[in-house]
Amino acid sequence: MKFKYLLFSTAIALGFVACSDETTLHNEAKGLAELEVNQENLINSIVFDNAGVLGVFEENNTSGKFSKEEPNLAGDYPLTLIAQVEPPSYKGNENLAATHVAIEGDFAYVSYNTQNEPYAGAVDIIDVSNPHNPKVSARLNYTNADINSITVENGYVYVAGSVDSELSVRATENSFVAKIAINNGRFDLNNITYGFQKGKAGTDVALYRNNVIATSGKEGTLTIYKKSDLAIESQIISDNLLSIAMHNDNIAVLDGDFGVTLYDNNFNELKTIEIDTDLGIGSKKNMDFTDTKILVPEANKGVGVYNFSTGEHIKYIPVSIHPDASANSDNVTNAISKNGDIVMIANGASGLCLAEEKNGELKVFGIIDIEGSVNYVNTKGDYVFAASGREGLQIIKLNRPTESLETKCYGLDEYRGSSNLNVGGKDIRQYTGSKRFNNVSVSGQLLLCGSWTSRYSTVIQDGALFEMRGTYSLASNNRRRNLIIKQGATVKIEGSITIYGDVILEDGATLKFIGENSVINVFGKVEKSDTATVLGNYTDVQDKF
Repeated sequence: MKFKYLLFSTAIALGFVACSDETTLHNEAKGLAELEVNQENLINSIVFDNAGVLGVFEENNTSGKFSKEEPNLAGDYPLTLIAQVEPPSYKGNENLAATHVAIEGDFAYVSYNTQNEPYAGAVDIIDVSNPHNPKVSARLNYTNADINSITVENGYVYVAGSVDSELSVRATENSFVAKIAINNGRFDLNNITYGFQKGKAGTDVALYRNNVIATSGKEGTLTIYKKSDLAIESQIISDNLLSIAMHNDNIAVLDGDFGVTLYDNNFNELKTIEIDTDLGIGSKKNMDFTDTKILVPEANKGVGVYNFSTGEHIKYIPVSIHPDASANSDNVTNAISKNGDIVMIANGASGLCLAEEKNGELKVFGIIDIEGSVNYVNTKGDYVFAASGREGLQIIKLNRPTESLETKCYGLDEYRGSSNLNVGGKDIRQYTGSKRFNNVSVSGQLLLCGSWTSRYSTVIQDGALFEMRGTYSLASNNRRRNLIIKQGATVKIEGSITIYGDVILEDGATLKFIGENSVINVFGKVEKSDTATVLGNYTDVQDKF
């Protein structure tokens, strides 16, 4: 993803002169930053069309390519797509794309830009406190400006973007950072501070102690601002800075011309790691760290893995090519985000790749089946937030089993069988784990403890018993399937179950919820026989029962 040079009439809080006749802001001259006041636009930005169980394309051992073939064995990583957030569209600006995501507490903060004319951007605040029902709580639209990077801390959002100083009364340089106050998922436009630095486009912004650190691309700088008022404390000139990453007291800066520079906490240069990859001018690239390594997105080479203590190059993790990607597509690694023992890799047109770190080795597991060109990824806790261009923000749940579930189901065997789980009429099966199924059919008794998905079907046959402690998801919103509880069958749920389809309870069927915190989220309808029963305390997310 490339950044264009921005022609930009910026926010009225700075006293900039604008050359458009957009809506007046704060009763002064025409300005750049506008709050979205149409609540319907915010509500309609959340899209569930593709929500549901996600496939993972794994590498074919024979061809070495990633395949759409369904695995014979139940797969690891039972992922679900919770929802997508469509990019903003306003006043003729129809080509915005998600670029960057920051996460703090119950909110995700997303920046947007455009790759071509007209120049436009935005910032969203997304309330994810209820993972079953995310909401866009606030949106700030920018006319004639791209917003390229975002971070958040202690009641403020910090963004990096650009300004054409020739069109501005006050702007002294083309690249800028902004500090915008937020409160409970809302912007406070009466409390915005701006700072400026050399460079054609602001590429990244990060926070370190009492400083805001920003990079700018072509003819740019690494600039250290005071966090309190964005006054510049120092600048380091460089021609093509792309991103910043923090690890303990080390600060890593990626320069597209030669590689990575590591600084100490006083911004003294410690070492450089030379990289001969062509990363492009002003391209967006975001690094991350493991305990001993720095992971560098190196465009068409994939992920460059380096020892950050010595600078030694360890290996490349090549771009994992999506089965639907064209050879002429932008199949390049753009960003990396580590979360425990997994690493998410944003590979542009080749989508979102999941890698595992085991015994100090990082290996690709597969490509997650989502749409869009993935520019940036951030993962925290049980969630992945992928900025996927025109497909907007995609919110993915990892469905990891919790420690409490592991304790409650202690002693059970981990499931390692077929992706089509069939429990015979005389069988009693009990498993713990975290797996992806294609189909589940129970004629006997089945207990699943952990996190599970079923892509195509789940049927509890006549008189059978299915107990689930943890999380369970069935199908997807664009390929709906039903949970069928047949005559005299019983389903017991302790945890969360999501059905992208209908719940059908036949004569004498029982659906029982255990405990006080169980949740059911049904995207279809509930068909319940007069002799069927639903018992226990539960949260009905969409009020279908």
